[in-house]
Amino acid sequence: MFLNVAPGQLVPIGGVDPVLGEWEHRAFVPDALSDDGPALSQATFMVVAEARAALAALDSTSRQLPNPTLLRMPTLTREAQSTSALEGTYAPLAQVLVADDEEPATAELVEILNYVRAANYAFAWTGDGRPLTVSSLSDLQGLLMKGTPLEAVSGRLRDAQVVIGRRSDVDPRGFPAHNARFVPAPPGDELDLGVASLVDWLRRDHRRRIDPVVAAAMSHYQFETLHPFHDGNGRVGRLLIVLHLVTSGVLGEPTLTVSPWFEARRSEYYDRLLAVSAAADWDGYVRFFAEGLCQAARGTLAEMRALVGVQADLHEAVRASSLRADSAHALVDLAVANPSFTVRRVEADLGLSYGRANRLVSQLCDLGVLDVVDASAYKRRFFAPRVLEALTAGPVR
Repeated sequence: MFLNVAPGQLVPIGGVDPVLGEWEHRAFVPDALSDDGPALSQATFMVVAEARAALAALDSTSRQLPNPTLLRMPTLTREAQSTSALEGTYAPLAQVLVADDEEPATAELVEILNYVRAANYAFAWTGDGRPLTVSSLSDLQGLLMKGTPLEAVSGRLRDAQVVIGRRSDVDPRGFPAHNARFVPAPPGDELDLGVASLVDWLRRDHRRRIDPVVAAAMSHYQFETLHPFHDGNGRVGRLLIVLHLVTSGVLGEPTLTVSPWFEARRSEYYDRLLAVSAAADWDGYVRFFAEGLCQAARGTLAEMRALVGVQADLHEAVRASSLRADSAHALVDLAVANPSFTVRRVEADLGLSYGRANRLVSQLCDLGVLDVVDASAYKRRFFAPRVLEALTAGPVR
């Protein structure tokens, strides 16, 4: 499959399988990214321009909101569910939205909610202006794997060979490397240098020579092709897309759900990445990637507007009631920003006594603004049904 124009090298690897014995194969090590963008067709540049316009519309709307960070958590939770599904960790979106983030009920929810924590960590250091480093990337992956069976080998670059996928035309009893769809760089110096080079590239400003959408596509390809960790590479890689758009000035607020669109086109997504490695098909990959960002931005904008509409309706329901305390409206905002929460969260965030917070939650439940997830649970969680509907009603993008 790998042609002479492939942007990398095939290097020999080998080992001993405890059952099958010695094996040899080749792994792909990508070349370092260029400071110039790849040659692209006019059709692809048009799609890139559409993506930039859609991202600009999303950013403009976000900046006009009184508190754009209010919508970060609900859209981030949706992204966490979808990006995890792409890697084979699935839980229904409604279940994720109302899950106990302190004590997740299943292993799947642990991994999905770990993504939320990792993303918030990344948004915090980006917001503080801290530069990306190999160490911070490793920390992100470590947060993703916390509490999972792979926690012990996480938080650092992998020290063993991994393979990606399995071809359908092979004997499943053969060597994993021989059967794999793609074999990324071996551990050691080549992987370490590849990741360090990518981090250096990401820290440089390419905006005068490469459109940020194209640059995001290039860095995403490079990260996924290096596959630097034992697990979580897809999730970290898609999170880096949003971080890249923020640090490039394309987005002021990291409210973008990129994974639902790619999840719906999973096979093509993997095929496009592989086509760059095998045949340097940057044009087809960048066009696909830009279309994904375009549709993701439009979908996130529609979701944002739906949530803002729900927020206005819930405030109106409070105004039409006998409740006059400002804390009732503050609780509406908390319910929009947090798909589910406890009375203790209301107490802490609104600065109320526990008794007052509990009464306020009950009053909004009586109005139909809030409801309880499980009335029989020891630690009851509450949610706004209209918010849940807005987050789960949208079509897959």
